Order: sequence, then C-alpha cells, then structure tokens
Amino acid sequence: MQIVQPADRYTRTAMILHWLIAAGVFAQFALGWWMKGIPNDPPGVQAYWYNVHKSIGLTIGMLVIARILWRLRHSPPALPGSMPAWQRKLAFANHIGLYACMVVMPVAGYLGSSFTRYPIRYWGMVLPKWGWDAPALKEICSTVHLIAAVTFMMLVAIHLLAVLKHALIDRDAIWRRMFPFNS
Repeated sequence: MQIVQPADRYTRTAMILHWLIAAGVFAQFALGWWMKGIPNDPPGVQAYWYNVHKSIGLTIGMLVIARILWRLRHSPPALPGSMPAWQRKLAFANHIGLYACMVVMPVAGYLGSSFTRYPIRYWGMVLPKWGWDAPALKEICSTVHLIAAVTFMMLVAIHLLAVLKHALIDRDAIWRRMFPFNS
C-alpha cells in the first residue's frame, strides 16, 4: 500500500472545500428530486422547501467560487507520469465539466427564481431579483438548471467510478490525494 506524501496531496483548504461541497451537492440531489413531489396544498410547505433548496444551492455556489479562487492560486498535485495520457485528459475534462456545472446550476437557479413573482430568500433574508415575472424565461432557466443537474450527476458518477478504479483495481495512491486521512 502506497503512502501519499504531502506534496502529492491537495491542500487542507482544498480538501475542506471539496468535502463541504460534496456533502452539500449530495443533499441537494436528494432534496431537489424529493421536492418535485411536494404538493401545493397546504400553502407554504412547498415554498419553504424550495427556499431551503435555494439557500443550500447559493451557499454551495459561494463555496464553489471560493474553491475556484483557491484553485487559481494553488496548483493541484501533479498526476503521476505512469498514468496514461488519455486518463489525464479525461480527468481534466471531467473536472472542467464538474466546475462548469457547479457554476451554471446556482446561476440558472437564481435567475429562474428572479423571473417569478415570488421573492428569493436566502436563509430567510430576501435577496434582490434581477428579473420580473416572466414564466417563459423562468422555464428556460429551470430547463438549464435541470440539464446542468443531470449532467453534473453523470460527471459525479464518472468521478466516483474513477476513484473506485484507482482504489480497488489500480491500487494506487491517486484516490488518496483528496482523502483527508493519510493511510
């Protein structure tokens, strides 16, 4: 079993942001799909859960911005030279796709919420709207949000399969680079 050296690992800040975002994203997946089945009656129940979803999503969005800013100033550990070039390219493309989805989802969600007659609440605080009541624009934003969410879920699945491949098949230390415990 290989021990991952500190130079081969992501920074502690990168790991904390990664795992906070991952936990939030998995909660959002579950909440987002569950919310689709909430009935309109009694009034207020659906709005409450949609506002929770929006608040978590905006919080994740801010964490993603922090992560991107951190990443721009701190290079990730290099992938080993023994890793085939096609795998490196695929890993890079997957990460770009993950970041793109993590930006598009909260932006589309926020804009979609801006094109309704309802206020946008962030943990109870009303946020400014950038739009007006425009159902067609809200629908476009909701479609973009949904497409980004489905795309993101597929990219996360690929990411997790790669982790499992490295942990169980290749038995290399690549998967431990983001793991908070050096084992």
